[in-house]
Amino acid sequence: MQKISPFLWFDTEAEAAARFYASIFKDSEVGKITRYPTEAADRIGREPGSVMTVEFTLDGQEFVALNGGPNFKFTEAVSFVVMCETQEEVDYYWEKLTADGGEPGPCSWLKDKFGLSWQVQPRLLIELLGDKDKAKAERVMNAMMEMGKIDVAALERAAKG
Repeated sequence: MQKISPFLWFDTEAEAAARFYASIFKDSEVGKITRYPTEAADRIGREPGSVMTVEFTLDGQEFVALNGGPNFKFTEAVSFVVMCETQEEVDYYWEKLTADGGEPGPCSWLKDKFGLSWQVQPRLLIELLGDKDKAKAERVMNAMMEMGKIDVAALERAAKG
């Protein structure tokens, strides 16, 4: 097991979320599922035997999801960045993560159907924003600020001026 793993709190959707994410990313799988024992379930108002935690791997990265109840919700304060090499990759992840009730957002951000925030970015965006030519970087930033899903060709046009 990796030393640091994201631990995601869901109300009751941990297994569904893990399966959804694993269906999108390569080198992914749903692993061990633990269930609430009777005493703990009774104490927190869960059905004994219902899913407590789900371990899963996305593109080699280990995660754990918990069905912890409605006490906490996801916010944009934490997001996962999906770094892409091509426009096709951007399009693929954007479409998959916004499917079935997800919400597109500005500047590469989106929320999936479980309310978790993601940033789907081409690696080129990060390179152009860090360019030594400050005018080029500013043009790229301005172009990005007008986008939801990132358009690689539009970034390249902005970089050229």
